[in-house]
This record gives sequence, C-alpha cells and structure tokens, in this order.
Amino acid sequence: MSAPLVSIALCTYNGAAYLNEQLQSLLAQTYANLEIVVVDDCSKDSTWEILTGYASTYPQFKVYQNEQNLGFVKNFEKAATLCNGDLIALCDQDDIWHPEKIALQVDAIGNNILIYHDSEFIHQDGTPMGTKISDRMNLYRGDQPEAFLFFNCVSGHEIMMKRRLLDEALPLKEGYFHDWWLAYVATNIGSIDFLPQALVQYRQHDKSDTNMLGLARDKNNYKFSSVFKIEKQYKWLGYCASYPKNRRPELINKFYKAYTKKLNSYASLDLARLLYKYRDVVFYMRKKSRLSKMNYIFQQIWGTRAKELVDK
Repeated sequence: MSAPLVSIALCTYNGAAYLNEQLQSLLAQTYANLEIVVVDDCSKDSTWEILTGYASTYPQFKVYQNEQNLGFVKNFEKAATLCNGDLIALCDQDDIWHPEKIALQVDAIGNNILIYHDSEFIHQDGTPMGTKISDRMNLYRGDQPEAFLFFNCVSGHEIMMKRRLLDEALPLKEGYFHDWWLAYVATNIGSIDFLPQALVQYRQHDKSDTNMLGLARDKNNYKFSSVFKIEKQYKWLGYCASYPKNRRPELINKFYKAYTKKLNSYASLDLARLLYKYRDVVFYMRKKSRLSKMNYIFQQIWGTRAKELVDK
C-alpha cells in the first residue's frame, strides 16, 4: 500500500525568530508523502517573507496569509481545513522536530484516532533543559473521556490525527486550547495512544502560549482570580457535557451538574464525591502524591461565593 498523505498544519504569527529552524526540521522528515500547510495570521515581522521563500523553493509548502487577524483558534481551524491529507499533524512555529517524528507516528497510529508522543523542553536559545513532559505528568492512552475533564497531557505540537477527528471536533472552542478539546473528542469517538520517545524539542520562552514549567514571565498575564478559574472550568465542563457523541453522557453530566452547584453556592460536596470516586482516571495525568490529590479534592469543594470572600 502507498504511504498516506500527511498534512502538517502550521499557524504562524510574528514567528521569524525561530521559524527557519522549525521549517528545516520539517524538510528533514524521513517520511516523504507530506504537504506543509501554513497560514500566517497577519504577522508584522519577516515571517511572511520567510514562508514565501520556502514556498518558492519547496513544492510541498502551501502558504496562505489572512486578510485580517483571526486569532489562534480560528487560524488553526483555517489551517486544518485547508489540509488534504488523511492524516493531519499539528505544528508550532518555534519548535524543532525529530527527523522520524512523522514516520513513527504513521506507523503507530493503527486503529487509534489520535497518536501523540513525549517532548523534550529546550531553552529559548535551543539548549536542553534536561526534562521532558513525561517527567511532569503521566501520558494517557485509552478511551475514557473523563480523564480530560480537569487535566490535559496532549500538546498540540505532538498530535497526529485522522481526518475524522477534525470533522467531529469542529468548531473549536474559543478561549480553550485546541489540543485539550481534540483529546476529549478523540476519547469519545475512538481511542488515543502515545509514543514514549521525545520527538519534538519544545521551546520555552516568554511568548509561548503555554507555560507548562511555570517559568517566570517578563509580562505575566496568567494570574487570574479564583472565581475566574471556577467560571472558566465550568464553561469547559459545559462544552464537554454538550458534546453530542459523549461515550459516558450520564457521568459527564453528573460532573457538570455538581460543578453548577459549586458555581452558585459556597460549597459542592457532590463534586468532591465524584472526584474521589473517579480519582484513578480523573487524576491519572497528575504526578502527585495521594495527599496532594486529596488536597485538590478538598479545594474543589469550595464554591464561587466562598472564593469571592477569599479574593476580597
């Protein structure tokens, strides 16, 4: 059988500083049947000039530029829908890929609808930080959507998915990481698996969308009130509960209803009971002690009204 076409969906925005290194790592892939679909979201630096230069030299590059800034979520939707491959791999603009990343994922995806892998953290200058994502959390494989109700271990740059997953997951949820939603949908309509190899060097710097290592930021825009966090989690659980193809709708709705009580009261014992009962799955990704997990459950008891008193 011929090798399936794999589309790499890459979104760019003011990424000139690291873009050449990433694009070279895409060209170095040992898997041959590739297209690289890039959508630039109105960059103000030299990103677009870099992209058009690659597109004029390498036919596998297909580059597009938005007429107006769409923001990351909508830009990613556009890039993914422009892909022609049966398999779609997601790509950030500032990482470095292992040459066999795509080949290994194609070989491993099997009957799963999504396959991901471990990643190695690197400093802004590209030097290793000596730690991997799997050092920070347990990577999940399986088909239990409740594993993704409160935590996520699937990073976008690691994902290869079958086109059916994209069709089922659209539209993406504004204000929430697309990788988390893709993982949740994937565990409802199929299964996910991972490769233990670190197949991406995952660059950490002040402009990174995520701050998994909790590094100090020059401009820290990531401090939110307790009430804001509760409301954001509540909205996320609402998206999960309303997904029409939920594998375990009764359980997901129980979590959503329990969190509704938390949102509108001083406390929700129902939520604490659910978290404790399903702790093996819900907390699977967290590399924490039993005591730490119990403390998290205790903290989740307190509702918005109690948190408002604390925040004052």
